[in-house]
Parts: sequence; structure tokens; C-alpha cells
Amino acid sequence: MNTEQGDSGPADDAAGTNTSSQTTSGHGEPGGTAPGGAAPGGAAPGGAARGTATEEVRGWFSGRLPGDWFTATPEIQADREEITIVGVLPAPETAGASDAERAAAAEGRIRRFREETRSRRIEIAREAEHKFRRKVSWGVTCADVTEMFTTLSVPVMTRLRQPERRVLDTLVEAGVARSRSDALAWCVRLTGENADSWLSRLRAALRHVEEVRDQGPASA
Repeated sequence: MNTEQGDSGPADDAAGTNTSSQTTSGHGEPGGTAPGGAAPGGAAPGGAARGTATEEVRGWFSGRLPGDWFTATPEIQADREEITIVGVLPAPETAGASDAERAAAAEGRIRRFREETRSRRIEIAREAEHKFRRKVSWGVTCADVTEMFTTLSVPVMTRLRQPERRVLDTLVEAGVARSRSDALAWCVRLTGENADSWLSRLRAALRHVEEVRDQGPASA
């Protein structure tokens, strides 16, 4: 059972990351050039074939994260601006408890993990942000509750023709969204929810393209 909350998280949850706490099912310098002129996730020394940038991020965190934090390998997602780590915590023993008691126990375990690991997460986030030039966001899942500790909102500029703008204005006038910007974000979320399988196939195809490109001759 997911419960929503919008309180502001402590500012030190991740180094330099705007923080907010929200329960969901699911930060910020743009990706840039790594020290020494190599792109983030760049070529390995000696011209050895390198994995994709996301695979490098996942591999680095797999080796860097303490082994006793999560019950399984955490889910790690990355784009040009942000790396998101969501791990699974062991569920509290709540046999015979009500739904409300189970949800409260899960939220309590999440709170304990957040407080006890804060300094280590800050340290790991700073190292990752220096290495990959991207902000780091943290979240956990416990039982049926998923909570993001830190989030990043990145502005995305776009140009829309009148029919497209009218769609956004209709959503605003109907009270679905507060503004055109909010309406556009709502459309993106709706597309993601209803085209999940298609987007998954598209991402898999893009990963294959990256793998084939990385196997090609090294650039001069």
C-alpha cells in the first residue's frame, strides 16, 4: 500500500541534491565531460572494449554499495542528469497485523534506514557525482511501500504548435493540471504508464545499438 507524503527531506540526503520525500512506485548537473577529457563511462585503459555508460554506473555502484543494505541488487537507472538507486529492505515481521500496522512498520523501517545510512549515502553520492558528473538520488522499497528520499526536477524546453498547445490548455481548464508545464508532465506520465511495454522494447533496442557501437573501432 503506497502512501503519499510531500514533506521536505533533510538537505544532506545527497550531496548537492535538491531533496524532497515522496512515496511512489517508481537529480542535478547535466552529464558532462569527466576529468581528463574522457566522457562519463568512457573507454577503458588500453583501448579495451567498454560497456555502456549505464552498465558502468551499475557496476560501480554494485561494488561500492555495502552488501548488507538491501536484500537484493538495487534497481539502478541513469540518464544524462541523474542516477537513481532504489533498493529493497527486509520487510518487518508483521504476521497477523492489519494493513495499517504493516504499512506503519514498513514506513518506520524506511525511516530508520534513511537516518542510519545518511552519512554513507552522502559519501557515496559525492564520489559518484565526481566520477559520472550526474546527481544521485536514493529510494527504497519495504513491503508494499516505496519511498524516494531525493528527487531532481530538470526543465525540458520544447516547442508546440497550436493543436498541441490546445491539448495542454484543455487539461488546465478542466482542472487536471495547474499550468501548461504541469499538463505536459501529466501527458508524459500518462504515456509512460500506458506504453510501458513499448518503451521497454525501445530501451532494449537502444542498449543493443550502444553495445554494437562500443564494439566498433576506437575513434581517433
